Amino acid sequence: MCGIVGLRLKNASLEPSLGRMVEPMLDVLSSRGPDSTGVAVYARDEPDGVVKYSLCAPGEAFDWERLAAELAEQLGEPVLIRRRSRDATAISKVPSQVFLEVLHRVDPGVKVFGHGVAIEVLKDVGPALEVCERYGVSGMTGYQAIGHTRMATESAVTIEHSHPFAPAADLALVHNGSFSNYASVRRGLLDQGARFDTDNDSEVAARFIASRLADGDDLAEALRRVLKVFDGFFTLLVSTKDEIAVVRDSFACKPMVIADTEDYVAMASEYIALANLPDVEKARVFEPMPEEIHSWGR
Repeated sequence: MCGIVGLRLKNASLEPSLGRMVEPMLDVLSSRGPDSTGVAVYARDEPDGVVKYSLCAPGEAFDWERLAAELAEQLGEPVLIRRRSRDATAISKVPSQVFLEVLHRVDPGVKVFGHGVAIEVLKDVGPALEVCERYGVSGMTGYQAIGHTRMATESAVTIEHSHPFAPAADLALVHNGSFSNYASVRRGLLDQGARFDTDNDSEVAARFIASRLADGDDLAEALRRVLKVFDGFFTLLVSTKDEIAVVRDSFACKPMVIADTEDYVAMASEYIALANLPDVEKARVFEPMPEEIHSWGR
């Protein structure tokens, strides 16, 4: 049992309040997942051509200034480091493939939890309010976010195993449920050259979707393929820089409720996570039916 939340703002005047809206949504779902908490936040806060990298330090006393200096020397371009608790977001104009190769060479102990022109991924072990306060989630601005509170079932309780999983540029996934055939899907992806960071079943779904998008599927078609390939009981919430989408399995065992208004669309595992959003009493509130794909954006 886990908790998942999503929020996409239609009204740009709400963007300064995104973090303040998302944090209590996660906090109220801590009872569904006290093990770890994570959030992917999307913001239009950098100029064109700049990529953000969500980095996790190998230790509490990590020297981020040293890393930035060494990266800048290797890349021939300055690298800005924006600290968030023990972790940081690196910001660079260098093409992402080059940046990631150089980062691994400079310090292979630094983990990349996400990258893209809009996304920042923050996640850690601990209950929602504690993690959100540690990383300053309430102060974050943006136009979209998805989040997760985890009760571990398939793998260890570590930062790496926490959601969201963000295996491609500006793509993130959170998952409530479990897949029964993820090992066979994982083997197929490995044969295609995929690389995995954990043994988590949710990472398999994230990398499967990334593979389908890379092959030309749009997000809805990628999710339709998930329904055909994956067995299990699941609700998935997936985001790109342009879109947010939700799908439930053919039995719809894992809960999901959506509130759609003129100003935003919000979704959560329980309505209580939506109850304090502005003007939610005016929302069209509904539960997605089995195998229905609902998406917003584009």
